[in-house]
Amino acid sequence: MPAEATAPRHRLQAALAEGLRRCAVIAERSPPPVEGRLTRIVGLTLEAVGCNVPLGGRCRLYGGGGQPVEAEVVGFDAERTFLMPIDDLYGLLPGARVRPGQHRYELPVGEDMLGRVIDGRGRPLDGRGAWRAEARRPLYADPINPLARRPIDTPLDVGVRAINGLFTVGRGQRMGLFAGSGVGKSVLLGMMTRYTQADVTVVGSDRRTRPRSQ
Repeated sequence: MPAEATAPRHRLQAALAEGLRRCAVIAERSPPPVEGRLTRIVGLTLEAVGCNVPLGGRCRLYGGGGQPVEAEVVGFDAERTFLMPIDDLYGLLPGARVRPGQHRYELPVGEDMLGRVIDGRGRPLDGRGAWRAEARRPLYADPINPLARRPIDTPLDVGVRAINGLFTVGRGQRMGLFAGSGVGKSVLLGMMTRYTQADVTVVGSDRRTRPRSQ
């Protein structure tokens, strides 16, 4: 058979092979997430339909022209999914798109976190720019076996003589600080944070900013 007659056949075979290769690549990729829609908001509880997300999974809500709102799945009833918002709900509209996100939420971690002020998602709040993450860890880790914990047998110097002498704290111990409003809980916590004999001190707070008049 002349070479001129076999050239179109070779081109057709090459095109078919390239098409099959592309189909295989597309088949290996995960399918695009199915988006749902927002149907109801009651207080801080959001109801959505059309999204299949496990309990504890994250979703992003798009609508209103603003920034997407991140929310966590806290329950479901038949086809309805209940979410709790993490961001401000201002600007959301009925029928907003609900796009499934991570099924297991992870946070960036690294030594650059030392000395920084960050929010609950690892975003800097101190105005010093982004920090370099070395790894990611799940937000909800598996609990430690109580029998595998080390015994509390070493005193911890918290830098406050009254606590060290009368209410000695042990290394690894959990303790609560309870008092009425305006009696100095934050001041005492700041003293313990500043003077405790520890390599790394992590301070977490869920207090909201209050007006100065209060």
